[in-house]
Amino acid sequence: MKKIIIHWTAGNYFPSDYEKQFYHFLIDKDGNIFEGKFKPENNLRCVKGHYAAHTGGGNTGSIGIAMCGMYGFKNKNCQGAYPITAKQFEATMEYCAKLAIKYRIPIAPETVMTHYEFGKKHPETTSAGKIDITFIPSYPWLEKNDVGKFIRSKIKWYKEKLQGE
Repeated sequence: MKKIIIHWTAGNYFPSDYEKQFYHFLIDKDGNIFEGKFKPENNLRCVKGHYAAHTGGGNTGSIGIAMCGMYGFKNKNCQGAYPITAKQFEATMEYCAKLAIKYRIPIAPETVMTHYEFGKKHPETTSAGKIDITFIPSYPWLEKNDVGKFIRSKIKWYKEKLQGE
């Protein structure tokens, strides 16, 4: 595996069977981790119907991890009924660190990113214009173009903490 791409589901706080088709791992509002239908290794060679299609134009070699929620999100003043919880966010960052360790994925903008960042870097794909993740409710002061950098710093912190144990 070469990349981790982080999403929100734009659904409610718990993973549906439908959502499990598209992500390798999903995190609910309480920080519980659920496995998707496909293993990350299925995305080494993307065969229709046999891999997690989480990022248009960026699935091959990529792990898709999603926080359940953000249905109805429009902007920081209109977050919808299921804003990402602090517990959920931290559990996701820690799990991303575990995945980075397991798969030896360096934590850098080219290898760990949000769906939004991928779409900005690849405007020719169907990921262009995606808004996950442009806002973190527990860190409302972050600007959308700084969210990815903040996420990577959190994941690095968890990675150092885990490797120190």
